[in-house]
Amino acid sequence: MAGLNKVTVDDINVKGKRVLVRCDFNVPLKDGVITNDNRITAALPTIKKLLLDGGKVILCSHLGKPKNGPEDKFSLAPVAKRLSELLGKEVVFAKDDEVVGPNARKAVEEMKEGDVVLLENTRFRAEETKNIESFSKDLAEITDVFVMDAFGSAHRAHCSTAGVTNYVKETAVGYLMQKEINYLGNAVEIPERPFVAILGGAKVADKLNVISNLLEKCDTLIIGGGMAYTFLKAKGYEIGQSLVDMEKIDYCKDMIAKAEELGKKLLLPIDTVITSSFPDPIDAEIEAEIVDSDKIPTDKMGLDIGEKTRELFANAVKSAKTVVWNGPMGVFENPTLAAGTIAVAKALSETDATTIIGGGDSAAAVVQLGFADKMSHISTGGGASLEYLEGKVLPGIAVIADKN
Repeated sequence: MAGLNKVTVDDINVKGKRVLVRCDFNVPLKDGVITNDNRITAALPTIKKLLLDGGKVILCSHLGKPKNGPEDKFSLAPVAKRLSELLGKEVVFAKDDEVVGPNARKAVEEMKEGDVVLLENTRFRAEETKNIESFSKDLAEITDVFVMDAFGSAHRAHCSTAGVTNYVKETAVGYLMQKEINYLGNAVEIPERPFVAILGGAKVADKLNVISNLLEKCDTLIIGGGMAYTFLKAKGYEIGQSLVDMEKIDYCKDMIAKAEELGKKLLLPIDTVITSSFPDPIDAEIEAEIVDSDKIPTDKMGLDIGEKTRELFANAVKSAKTVVWNGPMGVFENPTLAAGTIAVAKALSETDATTIIGGGDSAAAVVQLGFADKMSHISTGGGASLEYLEGKVLPGIAVIADKN
């Protein structure tokens, strides 16, 4: 999948054309106010390029999960306001419950070169997530060129990410998509070695195919977080009350055997931070101690990696040339249980390797802990980056035209 050779915004002529850009404006809102505008700022380079080239730029995105059609709390109106501020020019918000209804069509008709219109939340139309052609056709009717720049939604075959391309002749990827494809694609397909992959998070089930695929690609696979305890159980260890997926124990045994067979290093926690119960609320003060991973008492649970494991994982990263990390090492939202995740983030920040953070909780942790500017690339898509690391073809990428 590396170097996917897709047509990009640098390869197309958009002067005077209506360009529909699928962005990821799924931003967090509190009382109608955007609390983090990273996803909006990430879209700016593509938008500015298209404006500079004389395009009529029409933006679309989903926001949240409206259940019963249009809901005011999921409106993209606050995004239009923030975009206007960031671009220093008016972004016309086409408030329209049909997304491409009379109001939106009128706004697009009145556009001049260098104008920007933002459509209403694509999920206000039920057809969006079912990829029904009526909505795809509506979007295509106001479009000459389609640009996909929402990596976080590229693993979904929706009308605004894939369906619309059936009715638009010209397609391209934006700068954000291009960056994601280059970093994630190259890391998995043609990594500079040694290649170390770090997987954390709670569930083995979420990362079954990722574990198997990465074992074939990487030199060292590190497993931490809640999912590590199913692996420790598979090794015959007592894990107490720690999170375990009993149905996946045989799978974990197979993966341990596969690593050995392929001559790959599979690193599991050698010591563990244990507590009597899960913190409630999640950031509550809690008493913890560290024990060896094969000595977890039956009435305790593991919620972070211990000091020896932090050193083991950090040393594995030191000599790496490429590192991909997806999923925290423990309950990083709790100050007592964040040390493992901090140690891994710190190790990545101090290496010369290409460091790629695979979206989701690990991206949130890196940002929250202040290491974001030290990473080569932080993916904007949790689910999408996981599927990419699995080796899957993402529908939102597959539909974009290849370069000749």
